[in-house]
Amino acid sequence: MMTPALTDMTILLSTLNARYMHTAFGLRYLYANLGALQSEAEIVEFTIQERPLNIAENLLSFNPQIIGFSVYIWNVREITDTVALIKQIAPDVTIVLGGPEVSHAPDLPEVCEQADYVISGQGEQSFHDLCKQLLAGTPPKQKLIEGQPMKLDELVLPYRFYDDEDIRNRLIYVEASRGCPFKCEFCLSALDKTATPFPLEAFLQEMDQLWQRGVRNFKFIDRTFNLKVSTSIRILEFFLDRMSDDLYLHFELVPDNLPEKLKETLKRFPPHSLQFEIGIQTFDPEIQTLISRRQNNDKTRDNIRWLREHTGAHLHTDLIFGLPGDTLENFADSFDQLVALNPHEIQLGILKRLRGAPLNRHNQNYDLRFNPQAPYNILSTSDIDFMQMQRVNRFARFWDMIGNSGRFINTLPLILGEEPFNRFMQLSDKLFDLAGQSYKINLRRLFEMIYVVMTEELGIAPERVKAQLKLDYARANIKGVPDYENLPSLTKKSKAGVANKRQMQHG
Repeated sequence: MMTPALTDMTILLSTLNARYMHTAFGLRYLYANLGALQSEAEIVEFTIQERPLNIAENLLSFNPQIIGFSVYIWNVREITDTVALIKQIAPDVTIVLGGPEVSHAPDLPEVCEQADYVISGQGEQSFHDLCKQLLAGTPPKQKLIEGQPMKLDELVLPYRFYDDEDIRNRLIYVEASRGCPFKCEFCLSALDKTATPFPLEAFLQEMDQLWQRGVRNFKFIDRTFNLKVSTSIRILEFFLDRMSDDLYLHFELVPDNLPEKLKETLKRFPPHSLQFEIGIQTFDPEIQTLISRRQNNDKTRDNIRWLREHTGAHLHTDLIFGLPGDTLENFADSFDQLVALNPHEIQLGILKRLRGAPLNRHNQNYDLRFNPQAPYNILSTSDIDFMQMQRVNRFARFWDMIGNSGRFINTLPLILGEEPFNRFMQLSDKLFDLAGQSYKINLRRLFEMIYVVMTEELGIAPERVKAQLKLDYARANIKGVPDYENLPSLTKKSKAGVANKRQMQHG
């Protein structure tokens, strides 16, 4: 699906994935439901790291009449550039856009002005119908087309259109249901009326076909996998019957819904075969009420503890900073509560403005100011100024390097102590002072800087720090040994970091 054109194709389905390992699940649904037009269509995927000029060349080499792009928050800038090039080179090619970034008129990005048609919402039926009209020479007069959802039992499932290259090297996305019954305002799923399951036996037949073809890593994108527990157990039993050393399943869990029957099933999975993505977002009950998030915090905490203690599942948890009503203090409280539950990962997300999300109703009251360029990250609020927001951005990046990377499992508890957020913020601030940046930091250099900050800023005895860093350094398999005894002091390094930042600002 990604090779240069060998024959002309009338219809191209394309997008730019964040990384090569990702697959465009939505494009495969469109392709599967093209009916008789499928023989004239091709899926052609790229990544956001590729040059728009090269992407345009590749697409136009197929001599297409129609190109459909799937547009998301992470690829809208690159698709905008690519569409502009195609319209300059081959203005007769019809450009059709779909995806969440272009589904909420009149709040539409610039790329919609260059496109010929924009389909909002679900597009399996509407894209097929539009292509038929265009190829018949009877194009619709309206540019904006409201997608007509199909009943799930009428959809042609897309799983056979994962090719052998996908199965060998890329993530295989699957879904047992669509939609979400919850109304969390930061999420586009808040616009759904409910969650609707696919016919279960037909879905499991498709999973069996994937398994027989060699798929061992299944990433479920259901927003609420454990909403209907009997269905969750049936799916888990299906995979338990096919368990192997390399089988790995990813699910997104509703954090406060873990009844005993489900627990008993989860305990039967061997270690390292399950990953659960658990969206906490905030433990603050006032913010939860404000953004229409229903979450029993006591049950959530109990369930995360249980999963950590009684299963071998990898727990990936999420917090969001910058929600309306958020402050540094209450975010710190949520972070400290989550650290105490000991998940394997805490993903610190910075709030982003999603087109169409109900959260936008709070923009004026809470002075939510977002980056005008994708990914539309929050810049400041009535309670968090821009400088604080930048500090937390750096905190999140250093947390990924140190807390989520798995490289500092011995050192991290010593850093966090009894005040995890405050102490890690101290570490983050000083690391930024030393390095002048929060990215592209050599791993050995990171070890050295952590030692300096822990001993001079956090006041931890050098011998205790060196003992834990030595264990982590050995696990990291880095050549050479840091010379902790002869590192410059924090004061001298801070001056160097400040000079480095000034050079970056004026260079």
